[in-house]
Amino acid sequence: MEGPLSSSCCIEPAQSGGSFKPAAERADSSDVTALTPTSRPDASPSTLRILIVEDAQEYQQLIQAALEPVATELYGTTSGEDAVELARTHHPDLIVLDIVLPGMDGIEVCRQIRTFSDAYIIMLTGKSDEVDKLVGLAVGADDYLTKPFSPRELAARVAVLQRRPRASTEVPTAETGDVRTFGRLRIDIEARDVTFDGEEIDLTRIEFDLLDALSGKPHMVFSREMLFEQVWQTEWIGDTHLVAVHIANLRGKIDQDGVRHIKTVRGIGYRMKAERTD
Repeated sequence: MEGPLSSSCCIEPAQSGGSFKPAAERADSSDVTALTPTSRPDASPSTLRILIVEDAQEYQQLIQAALEPVATELYGTTSGEDAVELARTHHPDLIVLDIVLPGMDGIEVCRQIRTFSDAYIIMLTGKSDEVDKLVGLAVGADDYLTKPFSPRELAARVAVLQRRPRASTEVPTAETGDVRTFGRLRIDIEARDVTFDGEEIDLTRIEFDLLDALSGKPHMVFSREMLFEQVWQTEWIGDTHLVAVHIANLRGKIDQDGVRHIKTVRGIGYRMKAERTD
């Protein structure tokens, strides 16, 4: 990249390992304008439309370099407000989102995007921002990275997310009619629908997948590592708090009227607390 991102721009992935540059700054920009994606002709189904929301130039460069191999369209903005609009109009598959932004912060950006998009979201936080990490996961982020981080670490996290189909594209693997009932809690696996006393509960993709894993074998105790491997579909990497935070968020939604559904087995992990009643 040759200079910081403008307020918002389209970034064209380099064809032969060169640097990134906002499309609006390219010499031959007659057919490439700001906010207009440029697709790589060799893009494979595994490549992603990526939105980078970061106001620090050094991290813009790092993120772009790390994600070039998997980017078919790459957008960048330093503005939270613009990030929401770009996500709404250009439908990114992956959003790398800094929490600390001028104006609308990353937490609010994530919350708004989650009302209409199931894109993978990786949030970037500072070393001391433990509360921000928890809040970010609570409003729908899939993962977080603590600054400073390496391009290799970011690429590894993205690879993990790519192994997990998004809810909008997932092909159900459960048997038709796989509905699990735990008292007043009803889990329809194929429809990815959860209700309590008939009232729908809005779960994120990861929260539902955790509930699917636990409810599928209600008498089995799952360690955090086991849940990570089953839900994220890869061997354990990263912070052990990631699973714990998503479990806490899940409990906050499905535990109602004093009814608790997930039991913590001290020193081991989690299992369903209630018995199936279907």
